[in-house]
Amino acid sequence: MKKTKKKRQGKGAEVTTFPLKVACIDMGSNAIRFVAAQFSSEAEYSVLDSERQPIRLGHSVFLSGRLDRQAMDAAVVAVAGFKRRMNELAIEHCRAVATSAVRESKNGSDFVKRIASEAGVNLEVISGSEEARLVHTAVTRVIPLGERRWLLVDLGGGSVEVSLVDQHGSYWSESHTMGSVRLLEELTEAGSDPGRFRRLLAEYISVLKVPAMSDGQQVAGYIATGGNIEALAKVAGFSDETGVTQLPVETLRAVIEQLARLSYRQRVENLGLREDRADVILPAAMVYERLAELSGSTEITVPRVGIKEGVLFDLVDSLARRRDHEDRQEREVLSSATAVGRKYLFDEAHARHVASLAASLFDQLRPLHGLAAEDRKILQAAAMLHDLGQFVGYKGHHKHSLYLISNTELPNFSDREMLRVANVARYHRKAHPQEHHHYYSILDESERESVKKLAAILRIADALDREHRQGVTGVTTKISDAEVALWLDGTAGVLLESFTVQKKADLFQQTFGREVNLRFLGERRGAETA
Repeated sequence: MKKTKKKRQGKGAEVTTFPLKVACIDMGSNAIRFVAAQFSSEAEYSVLDSERQPIRLGHSVFLSGRLDRQAMDAAVVAVAGFKRRMNELAIEHCRAVATSAVRESKNGSDFVKRIASEAGVNLEVISGSEEARLVHTAVTRVIPLGERRWLLVDLGGGSVEVSLVDQHGSYWSESHTMGSVRLLEELTEAGSDPGRFRRLLAEYISVLKVPAMSDGQQVAGYIATGGNIEALAKVAGFSDETGVTQLPVETLRAVIEQLARLSYRQRVENLGLREDRADVILPAAMVYERLAELSGSTEITVPRVGIKEGVLFDLVDSLARRRDHEDRQEREVLSSATAVGRKYLFDEAHARHVASLAASLFDQLRPLHGLAAEDRKILQAAAMLHDLGQFVGYKGHHKHSLYLISNTELPNFSDREMLRVANVARYHRKAHPQEHHHYYSILDESERESVKKLAAILRIADALDREHRQGVTGVTTKISDAEVALWLDGTAGVLLESFTVQKKADLFQQTFGREVNLRFLGERRGAETA
């Protein structure tokens, strides 16, 4: 197999160069898609191979909560075929993702193990928020979003992700368990009566919502992704196989009326729809139309990209520009955590300042804690969201934060990572981690160790902004065998912070075996000039 060229950049870091071959497997609820591509640059690529296998994993999951044996067997065979094709194309880098069907199935973890052992592919089960992030990554490559906020809707077989986005990221996002296959399966009893089916469907999707714009303006536009909206645009005569399409909402409504009059077989024969699309397209169309109504949009932009393109771009970005990719991930963590915090009316200035101080402490204390870059991401998210529970009440707010965060999704975070974020936030005050604490006890040994270390750092960072006035503008650490000295900058009026650091340093001292002592940069500067 031909090895990908690499060059060194900066402090010995290896950076992959172009041309670069990569592949994506998108395991959705209605079908499994495979794309192999060769990138000549970060933005330009040619498709080497693509395939779509109509394996409806969501069929049994949305009815029984489990993936059925037949669907799993077919999926394993399909992925094994994709793996052979990657070997033929000499592709070394692949990311395989699974969405709501696998995510929600009771036997999803067993299925993931089968894909690894029988097909030789590591399958990553991603959250709805990560789906939205990947779609946004793809959309920004084909549509200049600018600074205004757009409604971005990605509808799959099992869920619909609704976000407010601009060029830089997401300001608000929600994932609804309301995909086209799920709607079809859950309302299937009404299928013999088209009128009743449509009435039930309208009631079902009435819970969808989009946030009001803070300035009272409308969204800059409505962007929809997924195979269903592309098929709807084609049925309406507004399809552009190679570029962005604009579908008028009034035309979409006319298509809905047309679809409602036709049987499943007529949709296949008269409209040329695929058999695995013809039954789910009406529920999908009504979801898109409902969101257009809520957002006041008169047309829908169809960019003809989605999760699989987002995976390809994201994978290439991580391989070609590792440092820049890490910086972008950090911005996305802060952006998505801010969006969550605003839902719960958090003190944004305090949260951002604590996150900045925590990241600085993490970087400076690497020789002491020995944690990885992934742990830094956990710490930043926990720092941003540590006071989330105050939305419920100040008393015991650390425990409220634990509950809220453990039931929240963030892009780039797995469910397991969100559990660690929740635990770190929970221990920013009061009791230390204890084996009998339920959410802590379900972590494995290495996860518990990282939570203790990160919570110890977060307690110090939070104490340095005790009055929520951002009085401590920076901190420099000096590690010795007996202590960690914290040299504080911006020392005017931080007496309460100084007292609080000493009070909250017990977990740090217990975890790292060193006392925490404060110094003030003003003292050092005075000594230097004396």
